[in-house]
Amino acid sequence: MTGHILILTANILFGISVPVFKHLLNTGMPPEAIAFLRAAVTCALFWLLSLFLPRQRVTHRDLGLLAVCGICGVGINQLLFVVGLKMTSPVDGSIIASSTPIFALLLAAVILREPVTKRKVLGVMLGVCGGLLLVFGTAHATSGGSSLPGDAMIAVNYIVYSLYLVLSRSLAQRYSAETIMKWMFLVATVALFPFSAGELENVAVFHAAAFPPMQLYGLLYITVGSTFIAFLLVTCSLKSLRPTTVSMYNYVQPMVACAIAIAIGQDVFSILKLGSLLLVFTGVYLVTTSRRRHEPVIIKS
Repeated sequence: MTGHILILTANILFGISVPVFKHLLNTGMPPEAIAFLRAAVTCALFWLLSLFLPRQRVTHRDLGLLAVCGICGVGINQLLFVVGLKMTSPVDGSIIASSTPIFALLLAAVILREPVTKRKVLGVMLGVCGGLLLVFGTAHATSGGSSLPGDAMIAVNYIVYSLYLVLSRSLAQRYSAETIMKWMFLVATVALFPFSAGELENVAVFHAAAFPPMQLYGLLYITVGSTFIAFLLVTCSLKSLRPTTVSMYNYVQPMVACAIAIAIGQDVFSILKLGSLLLVFTGVYLVTTSRRRHEPVIIKS
C-alpha cells in the first residue's frame, strides 16, 4: 500500500509541474536552461542529503547502469520534455504522458521477459491509436498551441522514461533511493551542461535586478517539488511495485495538468483531445490489468 501512495503523490507533483513549466517558458526562460537547472539543483540536493545518511558502495557495473539511467531518466527525458512543451500545449503533453504504461509494458516484455497477452496487445493498439489521433489530428490545429514536432518530442521523452523505469528496477532492489538519485542526477547534470551553458545568461533570476517573482517560485517548484521529491518517491515505489504498475499511475498526470491548465487559461480541452484521452486510458487499463491464467496474483503490486 505504501508504494501505491508514494507513486500517486509523485504523479500529482508531476501533473502540477506541467502548467508550471509552460509558465516558465512563456516568461522567456530557455527550455535548455530549465532542464539543466532542474538537474543541477536536484543533484546538489541529493548529494547534500547523502552526507546525513549511511554511505553505500556502488559496484563499477552498477555505476554504468546508473549512468544509462541518468541519461534516459533525467538527461534526455527532461530536455525533450521541456523543449517539446515549448512547442505544444500542456494538455497534449499530459495526455501523451498517460501512454507511458504502454511503453513500459513493451520494454518490460523485451528486457524483463514479462508475458504479453491478447488483452495487453489490444490495450497497446488502443493506446497507440489515441496517441496518433492526438498527434496527427492536432498537426494543423491553431488553438491550444498544439504542434506535431512538440508532441513527437514529448512522446519520445516518455518512451525513454519508460526505459528508465524498466532498467532502474534492479537498482532499486539493491540501493537506497538517495544513492541512485545522486549518481543519476550527477550524470545528467554533466550531460546537459553543453546544451545549456549558453542559455543560462538568459535566465532573468540570475541577472535582472527586478526579476519576476513567479519565475523564481516556478523554478523552486520544478526543482524541489516535481524533481527532488517526486523522483525520490518514484524510486522508493520501485522497491515494492513493478515498472508497469508504477507507470500505470501516469494517468493521474493528465487529470491534474489538464484541470490546472484549463482553469488558468493556458489551454482548451477539445472533443479531439477527449477522444484521445479515452482511447489512451482504455489502453492503459487493459495492459495493466491483464495477466495470463497461470500467472499468480502479486498482492503488493
